[in-house]
Parts: sequence; C-alpha cells; structure tokens
Amino acid sequence: MGIDGSPSSLDALDWAARHAAATATALEIVTAWEWPSTYGSPLPLPEGFDPEADAAHLLDDAEARVRKAFPDVPIRKVVREGHPASVLVECSKDASLLVVGCRGHGAFVGMVLGSVSEHCVTNAHCPVVVLRPS
Repeated sequence: MGIDGSPSSLDALDWAARHAAATATALEIVTAWEWPSTYGSPLPLPEGFDPEADAAHLLDDAEARVRKAFPDVPIRKVVREGHPASVLVECSKDASLLVVGCRGHGAFVGMVLGSVSEHCVTNAHCPVVVLRPS
C-alpha cells in the first residue's frame, strides 16, 4: 500500500489495514521520496533538510495509526528513493494487492485518476485498488 500523507492515502491505509486484518495477511506500507528538481539552478534548501528521514517519519505515523486499530496485523515499512509511481510498481512485483489513494483531478478536471494511481493501475504486477475521496 502506498502512502504520501494526503487524506486520500490515509483513507487507503485504513482500507488496506482492514483488508489485511480480514484476510490475515501482512501489510506493507510504502512511501517514496525524491530530491527536489533544480533544473540547473541551485535550490536553497533549509538546514537539516532530509526527505528520506521525513519519509521514514511518515511511515512511523502510518504504522501507529494501523497499530491503534489493528494491533495484530504484521506491518513492514518500506522507504525508497524514486518517483512514487515507479517505486510502487516495483514493489507490486512481490505483492498480492496494491492499494493507493487518489488525490483528485490533478491537472485536468476530466481525469478520473491521478497520475500515480493511473500509472499503478496500468503497470502494476498485481491487482490494484484505488480509493477515491468520498
């Protein structure tokens, strides 16, 4: 299950945790991080900027959320550098189900899925559940 901290990804986390509890399976929570693009110009970053540590903290919060509701669900946390869509598709190779949220319309109002969820649906190596905001 992929998480980025958005409300939609937290809804997806809750759904994935319920599914893992109901099916007596482990839950793998995945997040990805990237260094900001600079396009050739230096980018001033705040002192102590550490996107990998921020991603790990996000997973700690996600684990605590799941443990509160489902203390017996086995959890594995995965932090990877890379674009979220690519990281989730790679992780799907060893998964029986990939669960992602959908932040909304993205750049085009007519789109039903966001770019990451659409990439996962069309490229994952397992079935994908996309939870849209209610």
